[in-house]
Amino acid sequence: MLRYTALRFGLIVASFGVIWGLVRLRILPAGLGDSNYLWVALLALIVSAPLSWVLLRNVREQAALTVSQKVERTRLNLAANAQQEDAVDDAARDGAAHTA
Repeated sequence: MLRYTALRFGLIVASFGVIWGLVRLRILPAGLGDSNYLWVALLALIVSAPLSWVLLRNVREQAALTVSQKVERTRLNLAANAQQEDAVDDAARDGAAHTA
């Protein structure tokens, strides 16, 4: 997951650099007044989203698989703990019923 996040951030930074260069070369329009960097940042986010969808597909799928495996492992651990607690509760009830 950290790898995907780092690659995604790098793609945003690279998009920002390319778009900033295009704005400086006056190929793309600058923002209004002092909003130039905000304009470039917004364009970088918009451009990097579909690029990451295509370029980072395998990394994203690996990250999703890792997360789903962790969730499944946690779910199984919780179920095992619940069964263990149920067994202890049942044993305690049986012991209390035999003593009474």
